[in-house]
Amino acid sequence: MNNRELVVKIFEFVGSKDNILRATNCMTRLRLKLKDRSVVDLEGLKNIEGVLGIVDDETLQIVVGPGKAAKIAIIANEILGSSDMEVSEDWKDNKKKVKSKHKENSFKRMLKTIGGIFIPLIPAIIAAGIFNGFAGLITNLQSTGSLPSNEVWNLIRLVFSLIGGGFLGYFAIFTGVNAAKQFGATEGLGGMIGAMTIMGQINDISQALGMYNLESPLNSILRSGKGGIIGVILGVWILSKIEKKVRKFVPDVLDLILTPVITLFLTVLLLIFVIMPVSGIFSDVLVKGLDLLVSSDIPVVSVLSGYILSAVFLPMVLLGLHHGLIPIYAVQLEAMGGVSLFPVLAMAGAGQVGAAIAIWIKAKKVGNSRLKNIISGALPAGILGIGEPLIYGVTLPLGKPFITAGLGAGFGGAYIMLRHVLAGAWGPSGIAAIPLMHPESMLDYFIGLVISYIFGFIITALFIKEKEIIDF
Repeated sequence: MNNRELVVKIFEFVGSKDNILRATNCMTRLRLKLKDRSVVDLEGLKNIEGVLGIVDDETLQIVVGPGKAAKIAIIANEILGSSDMEVSEDWKDNKKKVKSKHKENSFKRMLKTIGGIFIPLIPAIIAAGIFNGFAGLITNLQSTGSLPSNEVWNLIRLVFSLIGGGFLGYFAIFTGVNAAKQFGATEGLGGMIGAMTIMGQINDISQALGMYNLESPLNSILRSGKGGIIGVILGVWILSKIEKKVRKFVPDVLDLILTPVITLFLTVLLLIFVIMPVSGIFSDVLVKGLDLLVSSDIPVVSVLSGYILSAVFLPMVLLGLHHGLIPIYAVQLEAMGGVSLFPVLAMAGAGQVGAAIAIWIKAKKVGNSRLKNIISGALPAGILGIGEPLIYGVTLPLGKPFITAGLGAGFGGAYIMLRHVLAGAWGPSGIAAIPLMHPESMLDYFIGLVISYIFGFIITALFIKEKEIIDF
């Protein structure tokens, strides 16, 4: 089945294209916002060839795999009639329904907003991290004499640094633009807020106001970069509120001039005096707390924290809570020059790979060819760090393996934390994440994967009985 046929089939089981309000995608999923959820045939969707899993949430999420998700989203929008089709909802009919779900879904909406800000940036984050990693690897090899320090290698290193810095150096701006999209503000103004947080004039303003610590700039109440990504998101959220209020009383003929000027001035005052200092305190506390775990001189602390974080990550992915960790990754990257949390959590997928191999062996023994074929198709993606096919096709439906995979992953997470592994970016986990690690952490990351494979396999083999998978 080709991609267009897959889209047509999906539309058939969601109640035709007329039932679709919006079609978007993330790395592995086609996301459909629907008018009427009651007409969706979930079982039919699950059985479509090429569909790896279904997440029945506020937005229907159809897991199709990395790369493929973007392609079928383009086809879906071609069929719908635009690049980002969104049909107006009948809010009068849906008003009670929306209000009744408001409280219970507020936390989920917050996580989805965070995901909406950062998910579109993941390809750039991955590319920038890989190129920065290669640049660092060249530097390390040159320092040990393994590579010559000649013009050719120096030029290659500079080009790699340019590509990596082209994104990571201006991460705050990209975040500001995407946050503005999510909050309904003008995207250019959101980008300006992000840019202002990293500009040198912030330091000049801080010195003029007596908020700058000349002896220890990092401990200043206000400085360039203070508050990091958290400050940018809060700043743009406030910008969106102010912009909407201002637009209400500004005459239409003056809207283009007065609205952005008034909005920016008021937002920047709050940004300087409140948002950046307060979010800076929060970021500093967060980084220090994580640093205590990552850089702890007490091995027991590292082992326990690494084990627990890895063991509970799969349920967090299932509930969509993993999106809430992305700002923490960003804060770590800005403050520490690397991300310690991502390599630890990446072990969860490796534990699931080990669990799947154990189930495959048992399925072969009892003659369950259907389960064997599912695992055979999903396992390569799992090894490369795309866990949804194994989650929704194997471990979650079986139940126990979803738990044993996490228990096995914890051992790899403990090793990763004990070895203080750092990544230069975040993205898919598994083998595919090796280039994202700092050069000195690549081998330890790989060893952590192997440990998670082994223990995920052993624990699952011990606790899953053959009779549990005979009729699966």
